[in-house]
Amino acid sequence: MRRRPYRRPCRPPYRRPPRDRSPLGRLPLGRLLRFAVVGGVNTLTFYGCYLALHPWMPYFAAYTLAFLFSMVGSFFLNTWFTYRTRPSWKKFLLFPLTQVTNYVVQSAGLVVLVNWCGLGTRVAPLLAAVLAIPFTYLVSTRILVPGARDAGKAGPVSKAGAAVPAGEADRRTGDEAQPARFAGPL
Repeated sequence: MRRRPYRRPCRPPYRRPPRDRSPLGRLPLGRLLRFAVVGGVNTLTFYGCYLALHPWMPYFAAYTLAFLFSMVGSFFLNTWFTYRTRPSWKKFLLFPLTQVTNYVVQSAGLVVLVNWCGLGTRVAPLLAAVLAIPFTYLVSTRILVPGARDAGKAGPVSKAGAAVPAGEADRRTGDEAQPARFAGPL
């Protein structure tokens, strides 16, 4: 029986990490910057509506109406500019549902800042909006980006960088990474 010569397993080519990633490795910087720009425009729209409505109604009613107006604008700006996806009726109907978290955080922040901290009703909505930004980004990404829910569930990765199928991940013992030194019987 003839022995086969030992051949080293070939390595996959080196792939540079993408440059548009943050040092954390999980947040694309471009999308985060676009989200900040849209957030700034949305905050100005919200604040302008709030100031326009505030003389004719109580501060919380003006806040709620301004929030609803700016939410519709935020949906279209986020789908077209931030996440670069197409708006759909499904996303449009789900977007306000995910904004409930944002509304609760901002509303609680507004009440705490006005009633407990004594901040003025003109400045408190801006600070409450800033406090809600991380929550809004996470919720918006999950609803507007296709496949964002499965992004963290990629599973185990082999030493070569390739994803290991879910069924094989449980059966691996570590010997697969070792080259076979002898092809014949011992």
